[in-house]
Amino acid sequence: MGALVAGGWGLFAGAALLLGAALGSFVRVPPRWIALVMAFGSGVLLAAVSFELIAEAYERSGMGPVVAGAAGGAVVYSGANALLARRGARHRKRSGRQPSEAEQPGSGNAIALGALLDGVPESVVIGTGLLGGAHLGTATVGAVFISNLPEGLASAAGMRSAHRSLRYVFGLWGGIAVISGLSALAGYALLGNAPAEVLAAITAFAGGAILAMIADTMIPEAYSKVHLLTGLVTVIGFLAAFAMARA
Repeated sequence: MGALVAGGWGLFAGAALLLGAALGSFVRVPPRWIALVMAFGSGVLLAAVSFELIAEAYERSGMGPVVAGAAGGAVVYSGANALLARRGARHRKRSGRQPSEAEQPGSGNAIALGALLDGVPESVVIGTGLLGGAHLGTATVGAVFISNLPEGLASAAGMRSAHRSLRYVFGLWGGIAVISGLSALAGYALLGNAPAEVLAAITAFAGGAILAMIADTMIPEAYSKVHLLTGLVTVIGFLAAFAMARA
């Protein structure tokens, strides 16, 4: 039963990608508004990583697994992101400037893999957050949902401008939403008997990957559109998530 609950929360957070994709495909949302939501989502994710991932990992097993896990997550994410960027996924979170398949063959697959790279660590953490009778942090689910919304919105708008079909757009984000649910379910089902050190390292690994993702993709995209408002809106998102976590 717990695994199904974890999967449901993962699916819920992933469904924000579909909601964003629908908005990006059928509603003309100004890029500045997308960027502001991206900045707010960055702040929310930063708070979730700080207070619900890294702090929890430290309480479970101390500094060693935290440092090893977070550094490993950042290295793996950054390396995979660099490889995908060379194949056309550099601007997967942007509402413009995405290459079409004709301009860069294979870029559609790279964008799909990039979306998986962004979403799976978040979903696994949702699953592990319910282990041992723990209550899933609302800040974590809220952070993933809020960050997924502008990602789906901006990416879908960019895919449409690159002449990708609605079937491709909704097939991609629908598939990622389902995989998000399955990743959360797997995180709960497969790690239930894992030692505290392993759970701490996995949680920190996801935190490091998410921090790298924020720095590499979300904040640069927000800054490219709203410039000096980025810092202010990011801090507002951080404070909102902190307040939600402490409520």
